[in-house]
Amino acid sequence: MQVGNVHYRTENDIPSSVPLFPLSGALLLPCGQMPLNIFEPRYLAMIDDVIGADRIIAIIQPQFDLGEETRSGDCPTLCSVGTLGRITSLSETGDGRYIISLVGICRFRLLDEAPSRKAYRQGRIAPFLNDLSSDNGDDKVDRNALLESFRAYLEANQLEADWESVGQASNATLVNTMSMMAPYGPAEKQALLEAPDLRTRAETLVAITEIALARDSDDYDTVLQ
Repeated sequence: MQVGNVHYRTENDIPSSVPLFPLSGALLLPCGQMPLNIFEPRYLAMIDDVIGADRIIAIIQPQFDLGEETRSGDCPTLCSVGTLGRITSLSETGDGRYIISLVGICRFRLLDEAPSRKAYRQGRIAPFLNDLSSDNGDDKVDRNALLESFRAYLEANQLEADWESVGQASNATLVNTMSMMAPYGPAEKQALLEAPDLRTRAETLVAITEIALARDSDDYDTVLQ
């Protein structure tokens, strides 16, 4: 796995403790790109700290199956799985913000939170080392089922796609890009993140899309009646 100028091949290439960036509804997958607008002081400090070091931060969702009181506040309970991202570009806006681009390295399991005197949270992690392998199971994806589901979703929402680019994309690029861009909720995003392999992620995405299309169709039929 290469991200920017750095190769990540073994566990030794991955830090054991990382800054945590809780972000609801966010999905970053290995090799995926995520733009972020950083404006909170604690996360500006986080970026300042990592940009001169390994440039790695952890994108992780707050838990979404808890009561509102537990989920609110500055320290929400976090999901157990997130993704490490490397900052590959940074620009300053002139009004105190950073615009950064993250590229996914690998998923991780959050073991526990590490004591920190920083304003932001840090955690000890166990990386998903299989994500660093070049064998991502690309050939096991049912591309036809994936594209059929994608086409049905676009038609139902009166959207268009650049089919020439879609045709040239690898299965891994299609699955991961579509998963990250899909307008689904935190639970669906977490299910896509935690899928054990690329084929399962593709099947999960197709299933979620079919459920969404069926629900939308039922709602439409109800309005007509």
